[in-house]
Amino acid sequence: MLFSSILILIVAKALPLIKISSIHFTRISAIILILSGILSFNILYIQSIGSGIGIYSGLFQITNISQTIELFLLIIGSIILIGWPTIPQSLGKDAGFKENKYSIDYSIIILFSTLGSSLLVSSFDLISLYLSIELQSFGLYILSTLYRNSESSTNAGLKYFLLGGLSSCIILLGTGIIYAYTGLTQLESIYTLISSTNIDYILQGTLLGIILIFIGLLFKISAAPLHNWSPDVYDETPTIVTIWLTIMPKISILILLLEIYTQINIYGISPTDLPVLGAISNIFTDGVVKNIFLISSVLSLIIGTVVGLAQIKIKRLLAYSTISHIGFMLLALAINTEQSIDSFLFYLIQYIITNLNIFLILLAISYYNYNTSKESNLTINNGQGGDIKFIKELQGLFFANPLLSLTFSISLFSMAGIPPLIGFFSKQFVLYSALDQGYYFISILAIIVSVISASYYLKIIKILHTSPQISPSQGKEELPKSESFGEGVLEGTTSTVHSFIISSLSLFILLFILKPTLILSSTQVLSLTLFKI
Repeated sequence: MLFSSILILIVAKALPLIKISSIHFTRISAIILILSGILSFNILYIQSIGSGIGIYSGLFQITNISQTIELFLLIIGSIILIGWPTIPQSLGKDAGFKENKYSIDYSIIILFSTLGSSLLVSSFDLISLYLSIELQSFGLYILSTLYRNSESSTNAGLKYFLLGGLSSCIILLGTGIIYAYTGLTQLESIYTLISSTNIDYILQGTLLGIILIFIGLLFKISAAPLHNWSPDVYDETPTIVTIWLTIMPKISILILLLEIYTQINIYGISPTDLPVLGAISNIFTDGVVKNIFLISSVLSLIIGTVVGLAQIKIKRLLAYSTISHIGFMLLALAINTEQSIDSFLFYLIQYIITNLNIFLILLAISYYNYNTSKESNLTINNGQGGDIKFIKELQGLFFANPLLSLTFSISLFSMAGIPPLIGFFSKQFVLYSALDQGYYFISILAIIVSVISASYYLKIIKILHTSPQISPSQGKEELPKSESFGEGVLEGTTSTVHSFIISSLSLFILLFILKPTLILSSTQVLSLTLFKI
């Protein structure tokens, strides 16, 4: 449905006789994603789905977890589209919605990227895997440079394209090595071959290819030490673009890592099965891939926390916060037990919900500041009414808009892991599963970095509830300069649906403890289906 809808929207945009306003184009795209989600939900009722149904000659495999995550992807995508501002009506004889030159392109690119993400979570072949990643990535590259009049946005897009292309080359190299040693591209056939063969060079070549694929995927989710690109890209793009870059690609790639890694462990690939793997076999004795995940987890926890303390820009801080949370998820993934996979899925869901709410609130604050500066002629962001970039720009928000400030604080407390919010339970479950398997050092490290990272969340909350400093000479707010990304980024108001979503997500984060079984039962069932219990 997504593919046919994209073709129809492209034709509708190209035909001069069909005039669809930009805001209607965005709403139509959101409805398409919701309807696609309903179709994905219906597939879950197929009784014979079992461990998976192969389609398109085995290129894709439909499983319970792939369809559930696809449904989650499509719902989140529709919510992000709803975050686009409602353009105010013009006055006079030409009354009507003002055109937004970015909205239509944004909607089509998001549909393309969502199509790639949906295909990626169901990929069951090296060919479909690589093509799905590229379909998702090309949309993200274009999305990063969508605001062509912005120098920083163009710079971010070029940086993302070059480094994203490097990670894609690493993945392609890994798939090529696997095909060269096995002559296979279907994942199930590769799993079966390496579990039954005793030919050393085939095992070594296949393991090398899998390691390269995992390194490329870790690069794309900005896991340390492959993280340097993400703070720059997130900071230099408008928030309406950053909200997509920081959420959607991570869902599909993390689920892909989960499915491949669990299958590898089920079929029993281990360096103990190999006679010699150069110097690597002397360093890694408990599983090469597991140790890669554990090393990346430790580095992500440390770098995401320590470097985040020095940030003065809100989106750079959130980028390092994301790196720290990736560390928790990689820890749960590396342990690879039913309990740890359950905690991994739960952590992923709560992180996406909380992060989505934070960025939706940042968007709402941007619209609020822009409209306030226009109506009262305040000099906010040096008169530009630009996107929120610096943490100091949030100063005094509680006195201007208490509701937005309180919902923002709730989300930040959840990210910090303060009980009884949902973020606390996700970290608790990961630490329980790690301690249960004897990972005491990493568990203690994770607790320490969680306490340290709470300080920069609390710093933001303190600024929110601190009265703004007023210059006696000018009587204007002394705030750092932010870039204006152009018309359509901020010229609008928060829609009613946007406000309702922020309220609903905030209540879910706050009141999760009253009804936790809905998500916990779902993640537990999904984790058991992976292990075929």
